[in-house]
Amino acid sequence: MGAVMGTFSSLQTKQRRPSKDIAWWYYQYQRDKIEDELEMTMVCHRPEGLEQLEAQTNFTKRELQVLYRGFKNECPSGVVNEDTFKQIYAQFFPHGDASTYAHYLFNAFDATQTGSVKFEDFVTALSILLRGTVHEKLRWTFNLYDINKDGYINKEEMMDIVKAIYDMMGKYTYPVLKEDTPRQHVDVFFQKMDKNKDGIVTLDEFLESCQEDDNIMRSLQLFQNVM
Repeated sequence: MGAVMGTFSSLQTKQRRPSKDIAWWYYQYQRDKIEDELEMTMVCHRPEGLEQLEAQTNFTKRELQVLYRGFKNECPSGVVNEDTFKQIYAQFFPHGDASTYAHYLFNAFDATQTGSVKFEDFVTALSILLRGTVHEKLRWTFNLYDINKDGYINKEEMMDIVKAIYDMMGKYTYPVLKEDTPRQHVDVFFQKMDKNKDGIVTLDEFLESCQEDDNIMRSLQLFQNVM
């Protein structure tokens, strides 16, 4: 009851000073309008409606607003090119060279191969990686390893990705890795995944092999509750 009375009292106070309140609100409106117009001139790409993205992803409208705010802070133009993407990614791995892995990751995010990643591209991929089904996450990972996008993974493609990951982690890993460690790991994984021994890994082989590996399945759950 006290809270209601307090609110009523404040409304009465406001009613006794209408001109000042109206002027203040008009000033706020004009300032916000100018800021919005300025933002419109700076942003080259504006994302689809949040309602549409909410329907297409596993994020709520509120989560999408938070994600977009962060994306816009890093990329005021509304899109990110590969160089900017590499610069952002390098901040997370200061002891290694993340440029090659960032290149492959950028191509996976850039689903339409336009040379730039829009907020829609970013949030769609993030939705799969964080909250997608096991099959969705594995399909996305397969696409990352399929560098030339021919629908198969060969040993050299797998080697390129794995080596890029080791380069990104840097020389400060413990225990210190030998130079031929990436090749050894690729040989083991590829032999396991290439079920029919034809020198390539299909999507079905990839899905089957990953789901048989407890370590891989556990890793898919690491970021399940990030947001």
